[in-house]
This record gives sequence, structure tokens and C-alpha cells, in this order.
Amino acid sequence: MTAPSPHAIGAIVLTVAMFYGFVSGRARVEIISLLTISAIALGLYSFPLPGQVPTDGLKLAFEGFGHYALITICALMVLGRGLVTTGALEPASRLLTRVWRFNHQIGLLITLLLGMGMSMLVNDTPVLVLLLPVMAAIATNGGMPASKTLIPVNSAVLIGGMATTIGTSTNLLVVSIATDLGLPPMGVFHFTPIVLMAAAVAMPFVWLVMPRLLPDNSVAAGHEPRRFAATLRLGGTSRARDMNFDELKSRLPEGVKIFGTGNLANGWVAVSATHEALEEAMRVLGATAAPSWLMERLQSGYGQTGEDLTVVELSIPKDSGLIGKGVANANLAELYNVAILGVHDARSIWHDNQPANAQSQAEPAFGEGDIILATGAMPDLQKLARTENLLILEGAKELPRTAKAPLALAIMAGAVVPASIGLVPIAISALAGAIAMFVTGCVRFDRIGRALSAKVIVLVAASIAIGRIILDSGAAEWLSGLIAIGLQYLPAAGVLAAVMLFVTVLTNFASNTTAAAVGTPIAFSLAQKLGIPVEPLVLAVLFGCNLCYATPVAYQTNMLIMSAGDYKFADYTKTGLPLVAIMIVTLSGLLVYRYGLY
Repeated sequence: MTAPSPHAIGAIVLTVAMFYGFVSGRARVEIISLLTISAIALGLYSFPLPGQVPTDGLKLAFEGFGHYALITICALMVLGRGLVTTGALEPASRLLTRVWRFNHQIGLLITLLLGMGMSMLVNDTPVLVLLLPVMAAIATNGGMPASKTLIPVNSAVLIGGMATTIGTSTNLLVVSIATDLGLPPMGVFHFTPIVLMAAAVAMPFVWLVMPRLLPDNSVAAGHEPRRFAATLRLGGTSRARDMNFDELKSRLPEGVKIFGTGNLANGWVAVSATHEALEEAMRVLGATAAPSWLMERLQSGYGQTGEDLTVVELSIPKDSGLIGKGVANANLAELYNVAILGVHDARSIWHDNQPANAQSQAEPAFGEGDIILATGAMPDLQKLARTENLLILEGAKELPRTAKAPLALAIMAGAVVPASIGLVPIAISALAGAIAMFVTGCVRFDRIGRALSAKVIVLVAASIAIGRIILDSGAAEWLSGLIAIGLQYLPAAGVLAAVMLFVTVLTNFASNTTAAAVGTPIAFSLAQKLGIPVEPLVLAVLFGCNLCYATPVAYQTNMLIMSAGDYKFADYTKTGLPLVAIMIVTLSGLLVYRYGLY
């Protein structure tokens, strides 16, 4: 076997250096990604590949920024943002949240099985895009932190995508190449039983062990959520108007405390709750925490100006102009067009935790250290903070544009369904869907920065560049030839495992497309040399292309969850490597059993 070319050696060294940089965590992912792209650009400009000119190297290094995979990922992020800002997935989120509140472990298991089942017939990426905002909402509403669930859910989706020929585009690519080389065509569910049996072995690890290996990256980790005193106004159509006290108490979400009921027929009830619980109580009872006429005015103003309604927490320092004023006589609605939803540690609803009659007792005044929960357009809230000398705390939350929820769902369906059944590539449908989100106002163009992640963008660009240089430099071909030399001495199970492992390495460090293109011809060559049937070797390649759990650059869904879970490179390796080992051992054994290669 000939020695690798200098370019191949350089590509291998650069790949190892990039991987080490990611795993060590000594520098930010963005910096390592940009350094990798720069090294490829400068290296190929100074030492072009055979038959190329220096500018060809620059094109190879930077083409990732315009690659369809990056455009697809960005478009899918925008689509996901549209579902979040419109609250389109809140019904599904509430349904799953009920299961999660009953039992977190059962909730996670049902979510994993749901994701795996859907990805068998729908491409992995749209499935994850649909689940991503749901999991984020579940985390916000009392489920497990998103950083502990997104990698397991992504792993289940990837396992499901492996189970059918239409589960991923990579599966179709492997099957197409194999058919062109002479292998009989495979049906959609040709190898599904093998994958389902392997999934049964791997799922306990994904379900029970993976979350324990992942950090809690939630912002409020370890802190008790702040509680607010609020008055729920029960409008004429509220379901609570005809309830007695016991019925009302049973309908309220967990964590909502009632401090004064007055007369339910008069349409109010005083409560203490976290922000999330307060929102759920308003939804369940059909109530508002501010006068209904004021909320209607704010919502109509939103429709006219295009400004999002935002909920913020405002801290009252000792020199604030609100000290000594009550909720009513502060007149914030008329002065600033802002509604107060609740007050933390407020005496305006109760004093010393004793129920108060809001109609007969003087309204206590704001005091130093109180925190106001207020809603309005962000410019109005900022004007209030400046004028009254208040501090806007972190964690501002935009209210969903629920009127556009059906539209956002329709746009998402229009982007996902055609791609899932193969009518158009996911890149085209996702880009069209993202544009539709902007045009219809489901996602505002000036808020696009909240949908996209700079870290993911440069990481995708770097992974595309490194995949190209590995293939074009001959590094992939040299590595495959080196592995083929030693396989002739292994038993059938060892050969299948080695092929799967080789393709898995290519998938996790280059791309699954590269792995499919390189691995499938190798499978045919090995079958002829070693006297092993071609089909199990081709399936070993197909399975290896899907074992992309160990790095964020292995597959676009891995990168989609990176910013949402605030993951580091090491989080993927820590959870992905054991799963890769489980799947390789299990799938190799099942292939040996299925094809009688004893």
C-alpha cells in the first residue's frame, strides 16, 4: 500500500487537531471552527491540491458558508422560531407536559418513542424541528431541563431514521449506490426488524443513563422560582364564574395559592404563583391578571405597531418614583400603556400572608425591593423603567402571537410534508418556509438573530470544509485501504463491526454523505475478497452512516440542538461514544444472526 500524500497527511492532522480542540474546551467552538477554515484556506492557497490553482483552495475552504446544508439548518431554525413565537405547539406541549408532571421518566420515554416512530417515515431533521420547541416549552413548564433531554431525543430520532430506506437521505444514497453496483433493490422496511431490536437494547441507555451524563444548563438551575401576588379577573365568559371555592381550587395548576376569593360572582380571585403557573391559571380559567379592557388595548396596539408584547420583571430600588404608590394610583396604564400582572412580595394583595379583602382594605403601596411583573411593548416598558427609575431584570419573555399560530403550523406543514415524501429537497422547502414566516409576520426579520446561532453557523461551515478536504486530498481513500488490509483476518462479525466502525468515524468527523460514498464501494470490494454476502456489508455501511451521535458536526440535527441545549463538544462525546459502542456491537451481532454468518 502506498504512503498517503502530503495533503492527505495534512487533512488527517488537521482533523485530529480540530477534534482535540473541541473536546479539550480550551477555546470557544467558534474560534476553533474559524481557525480550521483559515488553516484550510491558507494551506491550500500556499500548497494547492494537484491540478488546482490557489483560488480553488479558497473556494473549498469558504464554500461551507453558502452550502445548502447550512442554508437548510438556518431555515429550519427560523421555522422553529416561528412555532415558538406564535405558540403554535402549546397544545402539544401542554399534553406532553401533563405526562411529564405525572412522571418525568414516563414523559421522557413517551417522547423518545414518539420521536423514533415519526422519524421512521419522516426525515430526521423535520421531526427534530417539530420536537425542539415542544421540549423547550416542557422544560419551562416544569419538565426536565432541555439540556438533559435534547441529546437523548435527538439520539432516538436518529435511531428511528436508521430503520427504513426513507428515514434519511443518507439511507437512500447508500441503497441507490448499492443498487447501481448490482445489489437487488431493498424495500422500505427491509431492515426495520434489525434496527428495532437494536433500539430495544439501546433505549434503556438513552432513556435512563444519558440524562444523568448531561449537565443542567437551565438559567434558573438551583434557584427557587419567584412568586408573584396577582388578582385574576374573571370575565363574563370565564369558566370560573359558576364554580364554588373547592371547584376553583381543584382546577388551578399546581403551585398556585389562593389568598382571597372575595366573591367569585363579582369576578376576581387573589392568588400567589410563579410566572409560568400564573399564565397557566389564566389559560385554564379564561381569566386575565390585568383589567380585560387594558389587555384588549395592548393587543390592538400590538396589531397596529407590530411591536411584540413582552413580559418583564422590574425591580424597585430605593430611589424609584413608584415607592409609596399603589397599583391603581400609580396610573401606569395611562402614563406608559403598560399592564401590571403581579408583584413579588406585594402588600397590594395581602399583608403578612393573611387573606385580604381587596374591596374593603386600603391598597398597600409599593416598597423598596418589590418586583413588578409587567407586560406591554418593549419601548413602553423601557420608558417606564427610565422615568420611574426601575431596573429591568434578565429573562424578558415575549408573549406568543397566538392569532398567527394556525398560519405558522400551515407553513411548517408546507415545508415538512413535501420534503418528507420526496417531492422537493428539504433545503428548498425549508427555505421557502422561512421566507413565508418572514412575509406573514410569524417571525420578524429584525429578530432573526434570536433564531440563528453564530456558533452553529461557523461550526457547520468548518465541518463542510473539513469533509471536503478529507475526501479531495485522498485521506478517506487511504484510510479505507489501510483498514481493508487487516479485515481479511477477522471473522464475519469482526468484519461487519470494523466496517461499521470505519464508516461511523467518517460520519462523525467528515459527513454521512462522504461516509456513504466511500463506504458502499468498499463493502462490495470486501465481499468479493472475503467471500461474505454483499447485503450485510452494505447494511453495515448504512448503519454506520447513521451512528452520528459522538460529535456535533456529525449531522445537522446535532447542530440544531447545540445552542438550544447550550451544549459543549464534550457533551456529545460523553453520551455518544457509549451509544455508538452499544449500537455497533448489537447491530453486528444481529447481522451475523440474520444472514447466518457463523
